[in-house]
Amino acid sequence: MQSHPLPPTLAAPRARGRSAARASAVAATVGLFAGAACTPAGAQDVQSEEHRFRVVTVASGLENPWGMAFLPGGDILVTERPGRVRLVRGGTLQPQPVAGGPEVWANGQGGLLDVELHPRFAENRVVYFTYSKASGEGGTTALARGRWDGTRITGLTDIFVADATSRRGQHFGSRIVFDRAGLMYVSVGDRNEREPAQDLGSHIGKIVRLRDDGTAAPDNPFAGRAGARPEIFSYGHRNPQGMALHPGTGELWANEHGARGGDEINRIQAGRNYGWPSITHGVNYNGQPISPDTARAGMEQPVIHWTPSIAPSGMAFYTGDRFPRWKGNVFNGAMAGQQLRRVVLDGNRVVHQETLLQGRARIRAVEMGPDGYLYLLTDAPRDAALLRLEPIG
Repeated sequence: MQSHPLPPTLAAPRARGRSAARASAVAATVGLFAGAACTPAGAQDVQSEEHRFRVVTVASGLENPWGMAFLPGGDILVTERPGRVRLVRGGTLQPQPVAGGPEVWANGQGGLLDVELHPRFAENRVVYFTYSKASGEGGTTALARGRWDGTRITGLTDIFVADATSRRGQHFGSRIVFDRAGLMYVSVGDRNEREPAQDLGSHIGKIVRLRDDGTAAPDNPFAGRAGARPEIFSYGHRNPQGMALHPGTGELWANEHGARGGDEINRIQAGRNYGWPSITHGVNYNGQPISPDTARAGMEQPVIHWTPSIAPSGMAFYTGDRFPRWKGNVFNGAMAGQQLRRVVLDGNRVVHQETLLQGRARIRAVEMGPDGYLYLLTDAPRDAALLRLEPIG
Protein backbone atom coordinates (compact mmCIF):
# COMPACT_ATOMS: atom_id res chain seq x y z
CA MET A 1 0.00 0.00 0.00
CA GLN A 2 1.88 3.03 -1.28
CA SER A 3 1.13 6.47 0.07
CA HIS A 4 2.33 10.03 0.26
CA PRO A 5 1.70 12.21 3.32
CA LEU A 6 -0.76 15.06 3.28
CA PRO A 7 1.01 18.43 3.10
CA PRO A 8 1.62 20.39 6.33
CA THR A 9 -0.39 23.46 7.29
CA LEU A 10 0.40 26.99 6.17
CA ALA A 11 -3.05 28.49 5.84
CA ALA A 12 -6.74 27.67 6.19
CA PRO A 13 -8.56 28.34 2.89
CA ARG A 14 -12.33 28.48 2.75
CA ALA A 15 -13.78 25.03 2.04
CA ARG A 16 -16.52 24.74 -0.57
CA GLY A 17 -16.99 21.45 -2.39
CA ARG A 18 -19.59 18.89 -3.53
CA SER A 19 -21.68 19.44 -0.42
CA ALA A 20 -22.29 22.41 1.85
CA ALA A 21 -21.70 19.94 4.70
CA ARG A 22 -17.97 19.95 3.98
CA ALA A 23 -17.38 23.45 5.29
CA SER A 24 -18.66 23.05 8.85
CA ALA A 25 -17.25 19.55 9.18
CA VAL A 26 -13.69 20.54 8.42
CA ALA A 27 -13.47 24.24 9.26
CA ALA A 28 -11.62 23.81 12.53
CA THR A 29 -9.00 21.52 11.06
CA VAL A 30 -8.82 22.44 7.39
CA GLY A 31 -5.31 23.76 7.87
CA LEU A 32 -4.01 20.27 8.46
CA PHE A 33 -4.32 19.67 4.72
CA ALA A 34 -2.96 22.99 3.50
CA GLY A 35 0.39 24.27 2.35
CA ALA A 36 3.01 23.57 -0.26
CA ALA A 37 4.30 20.05 -0.74
CA CYS A 38 7.64 18.75 -1.93
CA THR A 39 7.82 16.87 -5.22
CA PRO A 40 7.27 13.20 -4.33
CA ALA A 41 9.05 10.43 -6.15
CA GLY A 42 6.93 9.08 -9.01
CA ALA A 43 4.60 12.09 -9.19
CA GLN A 44 3.40 13.00 -12.67
CA ASP A 45 3.74 16.61 -13.87
CA VAL A 46 1.05 17.87 -16.26
CA GLN A 47 0.83 21.08 -18.28
CA SER A 48 -2.82 21.97 -18.81
CA GLU A 49 -4.28 24.98 -20.60
CA GLU A 50 -4.53 27.07 -17.44
CA HIS A 51 -2.24 25.50 -14.83
CA ARG A 52 0.78 23.27 -14.51
CA PHE A 53 0.19 20.66 -11.82
CA ARG A 54 1.47 17.39 -10.49
CA VAL A 55 -0.51 14.24 -9.76
CA VAL A 56 0.46 12.82 -6.36
CA THR A 57 -0.60 9.41 -5.11
CA VAL A 58 -1.93 9.89 -1.58
CA ALA A 59 -2.76 6.19 -1.12
CA SER A 60 -2.94 3.09 -3.30
CA GLY A 61 -3.94 -0.53 -2.80
CA LEU A 62 -7.66 0.18 -2.97
CA GLU A 63 -10.27 -2.09 -4.58
CA ASN A 64 -12.89 -0.32 -6.69
CA PRO A 65 -13.13 2.78 -4.48
CA TRP A 66 -16.31 4.78 -4.95
CA GLY A 67 -16.61 7.77 -2.59
CA MET A 68 -14.60 9.83 -0.12
CA ALA A 69 -15.26 12.18 2.80
CA PHE A 70 -12.77 14.49 4.52
CA LEU A 71 -12.88 14.21 8.31
CA PRO A 72 -11.87 16.88 10.84
CA GLY A 73 -8.25 16.27 11.79
CA GLY A 74 -7.11 15.31 8.31
CA ASP A 75 -8.37 11.73 7.94
CA ILE A 76 -10.25 10.62 4.83
CA LEU A 77 -12.95 7.96 4.69
CA VAL A 78 -13.03 6.01 1.43
CA THR A 79 -15.65 3.47 0.36
CA GLU A 80 -14.77 0.37 -1.66
CA ARG A 81 -17.55 -1.08 -3.79
CA PRO A 82 -17.10 -4.70 -2.55
CA GLY A 83 -18.34 -3.47 0.84
CA ARG A 84 -15.44 -2.02 2.84
CA VAL A 85 -14.97 1.37 4.47
CA ARG A 86 -11.30 2.38 4.48
CA LEU A 87 -9.44 5.06 6.40
CA VAL A 88 -6.56 7.18 5.11
CA ARG A 89 -4.78 8.53 8.19
CA GLY A 90 -1.66 10.67 8.06
CA GLY A 91 -1.47 10.06 4.32
CA THR A 92 -1.41 6.28 4.78
CA LEU A 93 -4.13 3.78 3.93
CA GLN A 94 -4.78 1.85 7.12
CA PRO A 95 -4.38 -1.92 6.61
CA GLN A 96 -7.66 -2.97 8.23
CA PRO A 97 -11.11 -1.87 7.00
CA VAL A 98 -13.22 0.30 9.28
CA ALA A 99 -15.75 -1.75 11.25
CA GLY A 100 -19.48 -1.04 11.29
CA GLY A 101 -20.22 -0.35 7.63
CA PRO A 102 -23.30 -1.67 5.82
CA GLU A 103 -23.73 -5.21 4.56
CA VAL A 104 -23.98 -4.79 0.81
CA TRP A 105 -25.51 -6.70 -2.09
CA ALA A 106 -22.28 -6.73 -4.12
CA ASN A 107 -23.67 -7.59 -7.51
CA GLY A 108 -22.48 -6.13 -10.83
CA GLN A 109 -22.22 -2.36 -10.38
CA GLY A 110 -23.72 -2.61 -6.91
CA GLY A 111 -22.01 -2.55 -3.54
CA LEU A 112 -20.88 0.16 -1.16
CA LEU A 113 -21.24 3.48 -2.95
CA ASP A 114 -21.05 7.02 -1.60
CA VAL A 115 -20.13 8.48 1.79
CA GLU A 116 -21.02 11.94 3.11
CA LEU A 117 -20.83 13.83 6.41
CA HIS A 118 -23.70 15.54 8.18
CA PRO A 119 -23.52 19.37 7.88
CA ARG A 120 -22.98 19.49 11.66
CA PHE A 121 -20.57 16.57 11.74
CA ALA A 122 -18.19 18.37 14.09
CA GLU A 123 -21.00 18.32 16.68
CA ASN A 124 -22.86 15.06 16.03
CA ARG A 125 -20.31 12.80 14.23
CA VAL A 126 -23.05 11.55 11.88
CA VAL A 127 -21.97 9.96 8.58
CA TYR A 128 -24.11 8.66 5.69
CA PHE A 129 -23.57 5.85 3.18
CA THR A 130 -25.42 4.79 0.06
CA TYR A 131 -25.18 1.15 -0.93
CA SER A 132 -26.93 -1.64 -2.79
CA LYS A 133 -29.09 -3.57 -0.35
CA ALA A 134 -30.50 -7.06 -0.82
CA SER A 135 -34.24 -6.70 -1.38
CA GLY A 136 -36.70 -9.37 -2.40
CA GLU A 137 -35.10 -11.45 -5.14
CA GLY A 138 -32.67 -8.68 -6.07
CA GLY A 139 -31.35 -5.43 -4.68
CA THR A 140 -32.06 -1.74 -4.38
CA THR A 141 -30.33 1.52 -3.44
CA ALA A 142 -30.36 2.32 0.27
CA LEU A 143 -29.19 5.18 2.49
CA ALA A 144 -27.81 4.42 5.96
CA ARG A 145 -26.79 6.69 8.83
CA GLY A 146 -24.34 6.01 11.66
CA ARG A 147 -21.75 7.74 13.83
CA TRP A 148 -17.99 7.93 13.53
CA ASP A 149 -16.24 7.36 16.86
CA GLY A 150 -12.74 7.95 15.52
CA THR A 151 -12.03 4.32 14.68
CA ARG A 152 -15.30 2.72 13.56
CA ILE A 153 -18.91 3.33 12.50
CA THR A 154 -21.46 2.79 15.27
CA GLY A 155 -25.24 2.46 15.26
CA LEU A 156 -25.59 2.21 11.50
CA THR A 157 -29.27 2.20 10.49
CA ASP A 158 -31.07 2.37 7.15
CA ILE A 159 -33.07 5.60 6.95
CA PHE A 160 -34.19 5.40 3.30
CA VAL A 161 -34.60 2.29 1.16
CA ALA A 162 -35.57 3.11 -2.41
CA ASP A 163 -38.51 1.43 -4.09
CA ALA A 164 -36.14 0.37 -6.87
CA THR A 165 -35.76 -3.38 -6.41
CA SER A 166 -34.49 -5.29 -9.43
CA ARG A 167 -32.58 -8.48 -10.09
CA ARG A 168 -30.33 -6.48 -12.40
CA GLY A 169 -26.92 -5.46 -11.16
CA GLN A 170 -26.78 -2.12 -12.96
CA HIS A 171 -27.52 1.55 -12.40
CA PHE A 172 -27.86 2.10 -8.66
CA GLY A 173 -26.77 5.77 -8.80
CA SER A 174 -25.73 7.01 -6.23
CA ARG A 175 -24.31 10.21 -4.76
CA ILE A 176 -25.25 12.14 -1.63
CA VAL A 177 -25.26 15.96 -1.46
CA PHE A 178 -26.48 18.31 1.27
CA ASP A 179 -27.76 21.71 0.22
CA ARG A 180 -27.41 24.99 2.07
CA ALA A 181 -30.67 24.41 3.95
CA GLY A 182 -29.44 21.05 5.29
CA LEU A 183 -31.62 18.96 2.99
CA MET A 184 -30.08 15.88 1.38
CA TYR A 185 -30.23 14.77 -2.25
CA VAL A 186 -29.67 11.13 -3.18
CA SER A 187 -29.58 9.83 -6.75
CA VAL A 188 -31.15 6.48 -7.68
CA GLY A 189 -30.42 4.95 -11.07
CA ASP A 190 -32.93 3.38 -13.43
CA ARG A 191 -31.67 -0.14 -12.57
CA ASN A 192 -31.48 -0.74 -16.34
CA GLU A 193 -35.29 -1.02 -16.35
CA ARG A 194 -35.76 2.25 -18.33
CA GLU A 195 -39.51 2.95 -18.41
CA PRO A 196 -40.00 3.22 -14.60
CA ALA A 197 -37.80 6.33 -14.69
CA GLN A 198 -40.95 8.12 -15.93
CA ASP A 199 -43.19 6.59 -13.21
CA LEU A 200 -43.68 8.85 -10.19
CA GLY A 201 -44.90 5.83 -8.22
CA SER A 202 -41.36 4.42 -8.10
CA HIS A 203 -37.94 5.70 -7.02
CA ILE A 204 -36.31 4.16 -10.08
CA GLY A 205 -34.48 6.80 -12.15
CA LYS A 206 -35.07 9.61 -9.66
CA ILE A 207 -33.25 12.11 -7.50
CA VAL A 208 -34.87 12.25 -4.08
CA ARG A 209 -34.70 15.06 -1.51
CA LEU A 210 -34.75 14.11 2.16
CA ARG A 211 -34.40 15.56 5.62
CA ASP A 212 -31.35 14.41 7.55
CA ASP A 213 -33.38 11.59 9.13
CA GLY A 214 -34.26 10.12 5.73
CA THR A 215 -37.86 11.33 5.58
CA ALA A 216 -39.19 13.28 2.61
CA ALA A 217 -38.57 17.03 2.57
CA PRO A 218 -42.03 18.51 3.26
CA ASP A 219 -42.02 20.91 0.29
CA ASN A 220 -40.98 18.34 -2.31
CA PRO A 221 -42.75 18.92 -5.65
CA PHE A 222 -44.92 15.79 -5.56
CA ALA A 223 -45.79 15.81 -1.86
CA GLY A 224 -49.49 15.02 -1.44
CA ARG A 225 -49.96 13.95 -5.05
CA ALA A 226 -51.85 10.67 -5.31
CA GLY A 227 -49.73 7.81 -6.61
CA ALA A 228 -46.46 9.75 -6.41
CA ARG A 229 -43.58 9.06 -4.05
CA PRO A 230 -43.19 12.09 -1.78
CA GLU A 231 -39.38 11.82 -1.72
CA ILE A 232 -39.01 12.52 -5.46
CA PHE A 233 -37.40 15.83 -6.42
CA SER A 234 -36.74 15.15 -10.13
CA TYR A 235 -37.26 12.22 -12.50
CA GLY A 236 -36.42 10.78 -15.89
CA HIS A 237 -32.80 9.97 -14.99
CA ARG A 238 -30.74 7.03 -16.22
CA ASN A 239 -27.77 6.64 -13.87
CA PRO A 240 -26.65 9.81 -12.06
CA GLN A 241 -23.23 9.17 -10.50
CA GLY A 242 -22.03 12.74 -10.01
CA MET A 243 -23.79 15.56 -8.14
CA ALA A 244 -22.62 18.92 -6.80
CA LEU A 245 -24.03 22.28 -5.71
CA HIS A 246 -23.43 25.23 -7.99
CA PRO A 247 -21.27 27.58 -5.89
CA GLY A 248 -23.09 30.71 -7.03
CA THR A 249 -26.73 29.67 -7.07
CA GLY A 250 -26.73 26.75 -4.64
CA GLU A 251 -28.61 24.80 -7.28
CA LEU A 252 -28.00 21.06 -7.64
CA TRP A 253 -26.24 19.90 -10.80
CA ALA A 254 -25.81 16.25 -11.77
CA ASN A 255 -24.15 14.21 -14.47
CA GLU A 256 -25.42 10.86 -15.66
CA HIS A 257 -24.42 8.01 -17.90
CA GLY A 258 -26.12 7.65 -21.24
CA ALA A 259 -26.09 4.35 -23.05
CA ARG A 260 -23.90 4.43 -26.17
CA GLY A 261 -23.48 8.18 -26.17
CA GLY A 262 -25.85 10.68 -24.61
CA ASP A 263 -24.00 11.26 -21.32
CA GLU A 264 -25.31 14.46 -19.72
CA ILE A 265 -24.85 17.24 -17.21
CA ASN A 266 -28.16 18.65 -15.96
CA ARG A 267 -29.34 21.49 -13.74
CA ILE A 268 -31.66 19.72 -11.32
CA GLN A 269 -34.84 21.69 -10.63
CA ALA A 270 -37.84 20.74 -8.54
CA GLY A 271 -40.39 18.56 -10.29
CA ARG A 272 -38.65 18.59 -13.67
CA ASN A 273 -38.58 15.63 -16.04
CA TYR A 274 -35.14 14.93 -17.54
CA GLY A 275 -36.55 12.70 -20.23
CA TRP A 276 -35.04 9.24 -19.92
CA PRO A 277 -35.86 7.04 -21.81
CA SER A 278 -38.38 9.09 -23.79
CA ILE A 279 -35.66 11.38 -25.09
CA THR A 280 -31.95 10.73 -25.36
CA HIS A 281 -28.94 11.76 -27.42
CA GLY A 282 -27.60 8.19 -27.29
CA VAL A 283 -28.45 4.80 -28.76
CA ASN A 284 -28.45 1.22 -27.51
CA TYR A 285 -25.12 -0.55 -27.09
CA ASN A 286 -26.00 -2.63 -30.18
CA GLY A 287 -26.51 0.55 -32.21
CA GLN A 288 -30.32 0.34 -32.28
CA PRO A 289 -32.28 3.48 -31.32
CA ILE A 290 -33.70 3.91 -27.83
CA SER A 291 -36.04 6.74 -28.78
CA PRO A 292 -36.59 8.62 -32.04
CA ASP A 293 -36.60 11.90 -30.10
CA THR A 294 -33.90 14.05 -28.54
CA ALA A 295 -36.43 16.61 -27.32
CA ARG A 296 -40.08 16.69 -26.26
CA ALA A 297 -42.31 19.30 -24.68
CA GLY A 298 -42.16 19.22 -20.89
CA MET A 299 -38.76 17.49 -20.78
CA GLU A 300 -35.50 19.21 -19.89
CA GLN A 301 -32.48 19.51 -22.16
CA PRO A 302 -29.04 18.92 -20.67
CA VAL A 303 -26.50 21.67 -20.12
CA ILE A 304 -24.17 19.51 -22.21
CA HIS A 305 -24.23 16.00 -23.63
CA TRP A 306 -21.37 13.78 -24.77
CA THR A 307 -21.32 11.44 -27.74
CA PRO A 308 -19.18 9.34 -27.84
CA SER A 309 -19.71 8.55 -24.19
CA ILE A 310 -17.10 9.45 -21.57
CA ALA A 311 -19.07 7.60 -18.83
CA PRO A 312 -19.04 10.45 -16.27
CA SER A 313 -18.91 9.66 -12.57
CA GLY A 314 -17.87 11.92 -9.68
CA MET A 315 -18.36 15.66 -10.16
CA ALA A 316 -17.17 18.81 -8.39
CA PHE A 317 -17.22 22.56 -8.91
CA TYR A 318 -13.82 24.05 -8.20
CA THR A 319 -14.03 26.98 -5.77
CA GLY A 320 -10.60 27.00 -4.11
CA ASP A 321 -7.57 29.26 -4.38
CA ARG A 322 -4.91 26.69 -5.36
CA PHE A 323 -5.95 26.83 -9.02
CA PRO A 324 -7.34 30.36 -9.45
CA ARG A 325 -7.96 30.06 -13.21
CA TRP A 326 -10.09 26.97 -12.60
CA LYS A 327 -12.56 28.74 -10.30
CA GLY A 328 -16.15 27.99 -11.24
CA ASN A 329 -15.18 25.14 -13.57
CA VAL A 330 -16.93 21.77 -13.30
CA PHE A 331 -14.69 18.71 -13.08
CA ASN A 332 -16.11 15.34 -14.11
CA GLY A 333 -14.42 11.99 -13.66
CA ALA A 334 -14.78 9.69 -16.65
CA MET A 335 -14.73 5.92 -16.69
CA ALA A 336 -14.83 4.80 -20.33
CA GLY A 337 -12.97 7.95 -21.31
CA GLN A 338 -10.28 7.39 -18.64
CA GLN A 339 -9.93 11.11 -18.11
CA LEU A 340 -10.79 14.13 -16.03
CA ARG A 341 -13.02 16.47 -18.03
CA ARG A 342 -12.87 20.19 -17.18
CA VAL A 343 -15.99 22.09 -18.24
CA VAL A 344 -15.93 25.91 -18.39
CA LEU A 345 -19.21 27.77 -17.89
CA ASP A 346 -20.52 31.21 -18.73
CA GLY A 347 -23.56 31.31 -16.47
CA ASN A 348 -25.33 28.04 -17.26
CA ARG A 349 -23.81 27.74 -20.72
CA VAL A 350 -20.80 25.58 -21.56
CA VAL A 351 -18.18 27.61 -23.42
CA HIS A 352 -15.13 25.35 -23.33
CA GLN A 353 -13.88 21.90 -22.33
CA GLU A 354 -10.47 20.44 -21.60
CA THR A 355 -9.50 16.77 -21.31
CA LEU A 356 -6.98 16.07 -18.54
CA LEU A 357 -5.11 12.87 -17.59
CA GLN A 358 -6.26 11.12 -20.77
CA GLY A 359 -5.70 7.36 -20.54
CA ARG A 360 -4.31 7.42 -17.01
CA ALA A 361 -7.15 5.54 -15.30
CA ARG A 362 -10.90 5.24 -14.91
CA ILE A 363 -11.81 8.09 -12.56
CA ARG A 364 -14.70 7.30 -10.24
CA ALA A 365 -14.81 10.22 -7.80
CA VAL A 366 -13.78 13.88 -7.84
CA GLU A 367 -13.76 16.14 -4.78
CA MET A 368 -12.25 19.46 -3.86
CA GLY A 369 -10.56 18.91 -0.51
CA PRO A 370 -10.65 21.41 2.34
CA ASP A 371 -7.08 22.32 1.33
CA GLY A 372 -8.19 23.57 -2.09
CA TYR A 373 -6.55 20.69 -3.97
CA LEU A 374 -8.53 18.35 -6.23
CA TYR A 375 -8.74 14.71 -5.10
CA LEU A 376 -9.58 11.80 -7.39
CA LEU A 377 -10.37 8.13 -6.89
CA THR A 378 -9.37 5.79 -9.68
CA ASP A 379 -11.45 2.70 -10.35
CA ALA A 380 -9.77 -0.70 -10.58
CA PRO A 381 -10.20 -4.10 -8.91
CA ARG A 382 -6.59 -4.01 -7.72
CA ASP A 383 -4.30 -1.18 -6.67
CA ALA A 384 -6.71 1.68 -7.34
CA ALA A 385 -5.59 4.97 -5.88
CA LEU A 386 -6.51 8.18 -4.13
CA LEU A 387 -4.80 10.99 -6.07
CA ARG A 388 -4.25 14.67 -5.39
CA LEU A 389 -3.67 17.42 -7.96
CA GLU A 390 -1.20 20.07 -6.73
CA PRO A 391 -0.24 23.25 -8.62
CA ILE A 392 3.37 23.80 -9.70
CA GLY A 393 4.71 27.33 -9.59
